[in-house]
Amino acid sequence: MAFLDNVKQPKFWKMFINFAIPFFLFVIIFSLFINSSSSIFSGEFSEVFKQNFTEGKWKVFFAPKLFLSTLYGLYMANKNIKSLYKKNK
Repeated sequence: MAFLDNVKQPKFWKMFINFAIPFFLFVIIFSLFINSSSSIFSGEFSEVFKQNFTEGKWKVFFAPKLFLSTLYGLYMANKNIKSLYKKNK
């Protein structure tokens, strides 16, 4: 099936959510550890907040992760729904 046909199905969007949200959370946690590992391990969470989220930095922090998670969710849902249809045939 074509991508546009897959998008019209509710099962596709359930799969999208199942892939995109965990990936988004994983990327956020991984990025926080990479960007602010010393502050996290020393317990200075206000410093983590200041480094990553104040003065509009939250937009720069979340935008690429949201974009990548959306692409990943769409790709994986499309890939898995195609394999689901192959099994049913």
